[in-house]
Amino acid sequence: MSSSSISRLLPVTALALLAATPAFAQQKLVPAESSVGFVSRQMGVPVEGHFRKFDGQITFDPAKPEAARIHLAIDTGSATLGVKETDAELPKPAWFNVAKFPQATFDAKTVKSLGGGKYEVAGQLSIKGAAHDVVVPVQLTQSGAKTTAAGQFSLKRLAYKIGENEWADTSMVADDVQVKFKLVLTGVGKL
Repeated sequence: MSSSSISRLLPVTALALLAATPAFAQQKLVPAESSVGFVSRQMGVPVEGHFRKFDGQITFDPAKPEAARIHLAIDTGSATLGVKETDAELPKPAWFNVAKFPQATFDAKTVKSLGGGKYEVAGQLSIKGAAHDVVVPVQLTQSGAKTTAAGQFSLKRLAYKIGENEWADTSMVADDVQVKFKLVLTGVGKL
């Protein structure tokens, strides 16, 4: 084989190897089996809601969590509390201002293994034009070809301008919001 044939073959071989390497494989999110929800307190009473539409681009190798790339996008217009009147208010400027900010995003900066399928994911959460660093504990479990990433964390809604004007009164709606998620993925290597 001539040296020019080898030089043409090397890039093709390198690409094939990269595509076959789990560290470079992108996982697929299974939205029908996944959920992103939240719990707030309205006049002291817990109120649960969720987002009906979200997506993610995730590249994760359990052997090299530090090389992970995670981007999640949540359609803020898909927020629901299950009450028609309340749901009609959520897209308005005082709450999610969907016309101006149609998506909330999370972009991971670091992923650290804590052992036993537990990870600490640090990244930036952007909602309604406000971006803040958050640390999210994540538990990974596997069943067959599917991996579930589950966790929860708290955020301050006023830091993200959610519930402005008269809704900024925390005696009506508490500032603390618990975010809960379960993301079902395919294509993750063995834990």
